[in-house]
Amino acid sequence: MTEAEETIRAALADMGLAGARDDYTLTPLVGGISCDVFMAELPARRAVVKRALPKLRVTADWRAPPERSEAEVAWIKLVAGINPAWVPQVLGEDRTRHVFAMAYLPPAQYPLWKAQLAEGHIDAHFAASVGAALARIHAATAGRTDIAAAFDNRAQFHALRVEPYLLHAAGNNPDVAATIREIANGVESSSIALMQGDISPKNILRGPEGPVFLDAETACYGDPAFDLAFCLNHLLLKGAWHPQYAAALSNAFAALKDAYLKGVSWEDASALDRRTAPLLAALLLARVDGKSPVEYLPDARKRDFVRAQAKAFLQVPTLTLDTIIVRWTEALKTL
Repeated sequence: MTEAEETIRAALADMGLAGARDDYTLTPLVGGISCDVFMAELPARRAVVKRALPKLRVTADWRAPPERSEAEVAWIKLVAGINPAWVPQVLGEDRTRHVFAMAYLPPAQYPLWKAQLAEGHIDAHFAASVGAALARIHAATAGRTDIAAAFDNRAQFHALRVEPYLLHAAGNNPDVAATIREIANGVESSSIALMQGDISPKNILRGPEGPVFLDAETACYGDPAFDLAFCLNHLLLKGAWHPQYAAALSNAFAALKDAYLKGVSWEDASALDRRTAPLLAALLLARVDGKSPVEYLPDARKRDFVRAQAKAFLQVPTLTLDTIIVRWTEALKTL
């Protein structure tokens, strides 16, 4: 038995989800770089169990406080109060070991959105439901001093998002470094609404009642534009991965963006659009030159394409999301 399995079993026992002598199976789940994740075949039910790691599984030296598991549990519980269909049920938490358990959602009923996009199953209506749900979460938390205090996780957000994505990309691209650092400072200094911090198709299940959001360990009170940009970024990158789906992905981008902006009630939607667009450009660059480059673009030509487009976007004085998707879709024809 590995050290991780021993820790998970001890945590499950302390959470009262399994007896210390119960015979059950732990199966490692793949895909994450920041946590040990297991599917536990417990006597009464299946559960997914996560343990936050102090050092992430990437080539670069990337460390983050394991206490971020507490932020993830808190975010899930908060969103469950808005719409319980949007998150898995939390079954138990062991803060000492930085472990928590949640309900297992079977892939047959809850397929992964990233897998569907990669296969060309691109549904603009579902993308719109993601945007609408995200806006609803941001609207429910905007201007809430109590939530801001509960999710004052700026050190964790810096370690997990600002430094490894934006600042690392800035360090690798001196020609746009000042612009990216200004964008990063804007995100870190904002206190508008609750960010989930990892709104990505790999963390969204397509449930029978709409999207189910996973992996909220980066949750922090800050700029909601970060969540919108982070998700839209992946729709752009999927187009570089599979240019044959560019038109459908463009439609999904527009649907998610429009549904989100329609739900913006805490500030002027056009102002949020203009703030999101340069952040999206910076995140594009971060996913090829940050500490966690997307794994599905190993082709240097495609990485160069993303890099060139991102830098071109960063030079546009009044960039909007519509400008990005029009230019990106047209540029993809050259790939």
